[in-house]
Amino acid sequence: MQERYSRQILFPPIGERGQYALRDSHVLIVGAGALGTASAEGLVRSGIGTLTIVDRDYVEYSNLQRQQLYTESDAKEHVPKAIASKKRLQEINREVNIHALIEDAGAERLRPLFQQADIVIDATDNFETRMVINDLSLETNTPWIYGACVSSQGMYMVILPNETPCLSCVFKAMPAGGVTCDTAGIIAPAVQMVSAYQQTEALKYLTGHQEQIERKFVTFDVWQSTCFKMDLSHIRQEDCLSCGSNRTYPYLDDQRKKTTVLCGRDTVQIISKDLASLSFQHMKERLSPICEVEVNDFLMHIRFEEYRIVIFQRGRVLIHGTNEEKAANSLLAKLLSI
Repeated sequence: MQERYSRQILFPPIGERGQYALRDSHVLIVGAGALGTASAEGLVRSGIGTLTIVDRDYVEYSNLQRQQLYTESDAKEHVPKAIASKKRLQEINREVNIHALIEDAGAERLRPLFQQADIVIDATDNFETRMVINDLSLETNTPWIYGACVSSQGMYMVILPNETPCLSCVFKAMPAGGVTCDTAGIIAPAVQMVSAYQQTEALKYLTGHQEQIERKFVTFDVWQSTCFKMDLSHIRQEDCLSCGSNRTYPYLDDQRKKTTVLCGRDTVQIISKDLASLSFQHMKERLSPICEVEVNDFLMHIRFEEYRIVIFQRGRVLIHGTNEEKAANSLLAKLLSI
């Protein structure tokens, strides 16, 4: 440890004591896209003991511009991001225990992971999941670090249960729509800046320097070279249903729709128990005569008409090429009836 982490140990706020604390820590990262891969690599290199990554997606060529753990072969083979991340991270530091889960980040699946983690890093791309993270943080008393970026802009905030306002207090209600990386684009430096802040705040917390944690809402634009900090301590709401005195954790009701439009991606996700029992090999034999089908250990990739359909194990489907739920369900039914 002395040799591998020598430069980090020389940094007085960490030192040997902090390095041992990192070795005993467990970080949960929700999302393995741009922010998730950057934070995962930085924390694994820093010597944390355990890392859990949860992500529902797979690698595409458009990811390679900013999602630093992935390669062209990952995109070509449609490797799930959680699996590709784990493979690369283990090559970087085999001393770290890395758990990779190809899952949709719902409350039921995330709750036990929150109970095991020391801190959670938000690397998601939608507010529905962030609000689930927020409520689970408060329910389990687990700190989390919100982060977002688009275009050349970024923002982050540390949520410390019972000490700072929660995300529900900040945003009042779940924002609808807005610009995304798929509509406004993004440059990699904006990602790296948000991730650098998230990693730093995580290191402060894990090494026992909570007094140094930034408690303001930070926004910046790397292209315009601007940065603002907003003191939001006064906005904590006593009647907030997530962090107030009469909490109900409204976003932990896991009775979510089986069909969900993914923000800004012209993609619909469908969760179907009927698909969970289907054999990939059997489906490939049926569909190969009429459409292009590729199968790996984790998913089936189908090109049918003008659509791309990706079927994961356990009955989850992504239908690319539409944001209409009815059209997506009809297409899936048509495909399964062949």
